[in-house]
Amino acid sequence: MSADSSNPPSLVGLDTVSETVAPPGIVQQNDPSFDDIWDELVYRGLVHVSTDPAELKSLLAGDPITFYCGFDPTAPSLHLGNLVQLLVMRRLQLAGHKPLGLVGGSTGLIGDPRPSAERTLNTKDTVAEWVGYLQSQVARFLSFDGNNAARLVNNLDWTAPLSAIDFLRDIGKHFRVGTMLKKDAVSARLNSDAGISYTEFSYQILQGLDYLELYRSYGCVLQTGGSDQWGNLTSGTDLIHRTEHVSVHAIGTPLITNSDGTKFGKSEGNAIWLDPALTSPYAFYQFWLNTDDADVIDRLKIFSFRPRTEIERLAQAVADEPFRREAQRALAYEVTALVHGVAATDAAIAAAAALFGQGELADLDEATLGAAIAELPNVPATAETTVVEALLDTGLVSSLGEGRRAIAQGGVYLNNAKVSDESAALGGAALAGGFAVLRRGKKTLAGVTIS
Repeated sequence: MSADSSNPPSLVGLDTVSETVAPPGIVQQNDPSFDDIWDELVYRGLVHVSTDPAELKSLLAGDPITFYCGFDPTAPSLHLGNLVQLLVMRRLQLAGHKPLGLVGGSTGLIGDPRPSAERTLNTKDTVAEWVGYLQSQVARFLSFDGNNAARLVNNLDWTAPLSAIDFLRDIGKHFRVGTMLKKDAVSARLNSDAGISYTEFSYQILQGLDYLELYRSYGCVLQTGGSDQWGNLTSGTDLIHRTEHVSVHAIGTPLITNSDGTKFGKSEGNAIWLDPALTSPYAFYQFWLNTDDADVIDRLKIFSFRPRTEIERLAQAVADEPFRREAQRALAYEVTALVHGVAATDAAIAAAAALFGQGELADLDEATLGAAIAELPNVPATAETTVVEALLDTGLVSSLGEGRRAIAQGGVYLNNAKVSDESAALGGAALAGGFAVLRRGKKTLAGVTIS
């Protein structure tokens, strides 16, 4: 998001977006060791459920088709769950197929049913603003050049002119309430204390309408989405079958979870966002770097373009020398570069190295240093605050006496310089943005913001 978040990013000049699709040094291509893109999607664990697999395999191996994936503006940014879909779209486009990136200006006003309670409805102005943000994010992963150039579409364009009577007569009559009640998202809410409103109950009809409209306007015959959206995906395939008397397809990707069963990409309710203003490139890189050994190979399959031979080599490296974390470093670099670019990725790596004394903290810009400090315990201070006091305030020591002993033993560093004076103050230690870094021993860090 731009610093001026009051104005959605301009979509003028989308034909140049393809220049940012593959950052320098990041090769984007489908694995030539597979006979077709379907086999590669299956290998990478990206097909949890689908319409007829044999037909899909044949369809994707033939002439280029048009496919779509939808993203609802229920927040000002996409997150890691959406990144799965964006990379599926990119893989299909690299295989020659034509993507439609739908950002739901109308479905975003409704919101798909959550398992627990009704969504808070955002204002029309807010949703319109978020549509612009999400369109810019989707556009970064697609190419708008060539015979299979991507298109961005907004379902508000065809739902806004539709009257309620026309919607009920032309679309609603094709849906059976009994079938709608069986959808997982709906049945879960019906059995909860919250129940479900007609507003959210009707969401699946709107998504079905999207697929029908895209089929009629662009010949779209495939929709991709998360497997938790399967009921919504099939509402579209069923509607097209009823109205157009043809069969179209859907692919549901698996919900990504960690090996311990926890939901991927969330920690204590905090999503990992693609917008650098919400999740900094430094925090983004660290998230991937901290991937568990049990999960890293699956993550490489899903989120990287590395071929099977390279993934198998990294799997062996995890088994033989897990302490080197080669697979995690490969994963963190590639995904961060894909989302934020090579320069931001290199800055995040430099920041991490500098924090632990392997680089110059003074060389880091304010934004990068601030993002790194934000991931540490950090406190405000003044130039008169002593290092011992800062150690205690940040929690690096439990008492002033322990702080003095740590300094006397040579184990305390301020901006990577060893502190030898027990009475030393922070003084002129402020780096860019007024930040300073305290370190006890080799690995225990904290930040200070000097006013």
